[in-house]
Amino acid sequence: MITIRPMTIEDYDEVFAMWQITSKRALSSADEREQIARYLERNKGLSQVAVSDGKIIGTVLAGHDGRRGFIHHMAVLPEYRRRHIGHALAEKAIENIRAEGIEKTHIFCYRDNEAGQKFWSDLGFVRRDDIFDFSL
Repeated sequence: MITIRPMTIEDYDEVFAMWQITSKRALSSADEREQIARYLERNKGLSQVAVSDGKIIGTVLAGHDGRRGFIHHMAVLPEYRRRHIGHALAEKAIENIRAEGIEKTHIFCYRDNEAGQKFWSDLGFVRRDDIFDFSL
């Protein structure tokens, strides 16, 4: 049985190990324990983990800035994919963001991540070509 529950900082080591498999190129100093603890505290209950037999098999970081929601590091371990775990995690994150009064949610997806683009399109997200993302 798979359970989806809010992510806590106690999940960090297991989640970070999973990100090393699924999201390594997207990781930065913003994903260190202290930064994630602050993110989880600021966005209480919005980030989720999927758990099977006591093992974290999927995760989604979700939060908002008061106007727009954001989803980061949506990942499912490869051996658990194609079971709608990712859909359940994403839908729960979006539901939680909307419960905060936020109607619009953004997701960042690499241009060469065709599977990710299809996943988010299937959930109703629309790729925008009219804006650029700038980072510092």
